[in-house]
Amino acid sequence: MAFEGLTERLQNAIGKLRRKGKISENDVKEVMREIRLALLEADVNFGVVKDFVKNVRTRAVGAEVLESLTPAQQIVKIVNEELIKVMGEDEVLLNKSPKIPTVIMMVGLQGAGKTTTAGKLALKLKNEQNARPLMIAADVYRPAAVDQLKILGQDIDVPVFELGTDVDPIEIVRQGMALAKEQKNDYVLIDTAGRLQIDEALMDELVNIKQLVQPDEILLTVDAMTGQNAVEVAKGFNDQLDVTGIVLTKLDGDTRGGAALSIRAVTGKPIKFIGQGEKLTDLDIFYPERMASRILGMGDMLTLIEKAQRDYDEQKALELQEKMRENSFDFNDFLDQMQQVQNMGPLEDVIKMIPGMANNPALKNFQVDPKDIERTKAIVYSMTPQEREDPDLLNPSRRRRIAAGSGRPIQEVNRMIKQFKQMREMMQKMSNGNFAGMEGLFGNGLQGKLAKMSMNKMMRDNKKRKLKRLKKARKRK
Repeated sequence: MAFEGLTERLQNAIGKLRRKGKISENDVKEVMREIRLALLEADVNFGVVKDFVKNVRTRAVGAEVLESLTPAQQIVKIVNEELIKVMGEDEVLLNKSPKIPTVIMMVGLQGAGKTTTAGKLALKLKNEQNARPLMIAADVYRPAAVDQLKILGQDIDVPVFELGTDVDPIEIVRQGMALAKEQKNDYVLIDTAGRLQIDEALMDELVNIKQLVQPDEILLTVDAMTGQNAVEVAKGFNDQLDVTGIVLTKLDGDTRGGAALSIRAVTGKPIKFIGQGEKLTDLDIFYPERMASRILGMGDMLTLIEKAQRDYDEQKALELQEKMRENSFDFNDFLDQMQQVQNMGPLEDVIKMIPGMANNPALKNFQVDPKDIERTKAIVYSMTPQEREDPDLLNPSRRRRIAAGSGRPIQEVNRMIKQFKQMREMMQKMSNGNFAGMEGLFGNGLQGKLAKMSMNKMMRDNKKRKLKRLKKARKRK
């Protein structure tokens, strides 16, 4: 995952301050030197690093920080705020035309994930806005680009307009726009040509398409794994096209993450979306505040909650909450939960969104083997329907039968059942608002506070949803 190295370096640097009661200007200077090196090593633009370090140092040596009771936490707060500022303060949503269609022109170099991003964005608009998008295949140069977009269109049930590879891209776009107006599509996404590098012919074509359609949005897709080069690419495209926003792809790869911290500051253009995964649902709005929290190893509970809500049926969630409260959560629910968690992506990535877990030494090399999940499922599938509904039936002889049926050792079966019962007990406590004994999971520092704030938000949201349902029920009566 991006930023792991940077997160570790920043936490180590700030950790040195935590071990001191009071800190001096020299202490701050030493920490800022380490932060500067950490950012440069993460491939953050030199100018951005220079300004960032200067701003943090100026604020950190103020009397209200040095003389406070918790100077280390104050500096974490300042670093967090300055990271947010560098990345753009607030999220920036898609521009929308006052009348349909809203035209989005996708641009970028070959290999940055432009065509896939067009498909992901079309699906996002369809799912979240109930929109009727049309995609136009205007990349006639890259082998199979048109076919790739057509396959994506079939997968997400979004129409693709194409005229093959022998027609001029300008003509393809002209006819595609006419069709969109005729069909009253809400959005048009134009997949334009890319190159291995910026050249005059590419830019001339893109400028001509821009002049023809007057797009509401020109989204530049940039590969985060290319580091400093991503910033140069963004600058090159912006100088020629005046892009409106950036999509940063492959942020889940083996990348140092510097592009996310540099692009806004260098180009002045916002990162609007980030791609983190291969699934067509893996496109998220870029929230500077949440990204800063992740960089500092403080997790990202809000995104985790949103992922859970997006991938989970609300009615099922309510039923599950009731079962947790009544302590009637059974192995059928457990199987369902496992599937929902798998839908959210690799478990190690999900866990790192929990505050305090991102750089937890115990999780340093934590990875979940998909085979382990399948083995657990095999144990549950070897139970009878009655045993799944009533785990208390699982006496020693039944457990031996389950072990034989699933091909797993009896010790593994016993361990899994014990863990299930512990989990069920913990879930019941949490569903009743009892977090006693869980403080140790998050700690009492800034990370712990963030975790508790996130949990409180979750509980408030649940109460709001219940009130809404009660009001609707009363109206129906």
